[in-house]
Amino acid sequence: MADKKTFVVRIDAQTYDAIEKWAEDEFRSVNGQMEWLINRALKEAGRMGKKEKPDKPEKK
Repeated sequence: MADKKTFVVRIDAQTYDAIEKWAEDEFRSVNGQMEWLINRALKEAGRMGKKEKPDKPEKK
């Protein structure tokens, strides 16, 4: 597992409630949902490199 850093985030109650509901709908924790949202936003913005996939053996 990759090293994870902890930090405090302050958001208004309405935003938290919306994230909490979304997380429940997708069977995630609020923390997991926020991590997913941040990762998705970083990828869409081109700010996060793609994980390299292992090379597939060539077919003969």
